[in-house]
Amino acid sequence: MGRGSRPAGVAGRLPQPEETSTTTVVPPARGPAEAGADRSHRRKSPYPYWFYVPAAVIYTALFVVPTFASFYFSLTRWTLDSSQFIGLDNYTEFFRDPQLVKGLINTFIYAVLTSGAKVVLGMALGVLLTSQVVGRGYLRSVVFFPVLVSTVGVGITFQALLNPFSGMVNDTLRWAHLPAPGWLTDPSLSLYSVAFVDIWKGVGLATVIYMAGIVSIPAEYREAARVDGANAWASFRRITLPLLWPATSTVIILSFIGGLRSFELIWAMTRGGPGFSSDVIASVIYKQYQAGFYGLSTAGNVILFVIVTALVVPLSRWLARKEVEL
Repeated sequence: MGRGSRPAGVAGRLPQPEETSTTTVVPPARGPAEAGADRSHRRKSPYPYWFYVPAAVIYTALFVVPTFASFYFSLTRWTLDSSQFIGLDNYTEFFRDPQLVKGLINTFIYAVLTSGAKVVLGMALGVLLTSQVVGRGYLRSVVFFPVLVSTVGVGITFQALLNPFSGMVNDTLRWAHLPAPGWLTDPSLSLYSVAFVDIWKGVGLATVIYMAGIVSIPAEYREAARVDGANAWASFRRITLPLLWPATSTVIILSFIGGLRSFELIWAMTRGGPGFSSDVIASVIYKQYQAGFYGLSTAGNVILFVIVTALVVPLSRWLARKEVEL
């Protein structure tokens, strides 16, 4: 081998940059089937569902079991230590009793009247208390305060205020030389007097719901309407009212359910009287329990549950569908 010759293995190589010994190992790509199987395996882990168990046990013990027990006992004539199966006799007796039918009719009147008034007054107060009215914070507190007061306390207070002989309301009317009716003793006025007190007590919650809905409406919508020349009424009708539909749906559902299940205020103010003029289904059921007709009163509870469910579920679905259309 001559001085200028190179080894055979190196003869054809050109000078190369410095080579590093570090190598990166890329894992093989996983197919979609394998990735999906892994995710499915993670989703099927039962661990998260164990957190539902305490709530499910409480719900079953306090709602499901009593509900099915009520359905059974409504078909019996029962006392605290015995029961006799009588089929649908309790339901037949329920619809034959004029007192129970009167209470059912009064319940619908009371629920429609109170829920409708709370929607209208709550919306009006919500618009007022979100405007630049003087003393806005104080007025908000005044409107919401009745919601915080005990229902029984409100009933006893207004029972004294509406007393036909010594109540402050009638004393004021007599002083002004105006008629002083028997608000709670006149059969034609007693139910509406209690409904008025219910509206006074519950309109604060409806107002708060409407205030939250009005505040959530973007200000740009009103500004655009103002630029287009819309007055306050047109802005309310075209912008505020449609966008308040979720709040309106909430107020309608809550007020209607509360009206159908009303009991405490009526019992505190009139006990269903005079006669049966202000009885609602809940007060009639309570009287039946007091008289010892447990099976009949249980059937009344079942009927009230069915009525509330049959009315509220379609109503809520209709309101939700109306919201989507708007």
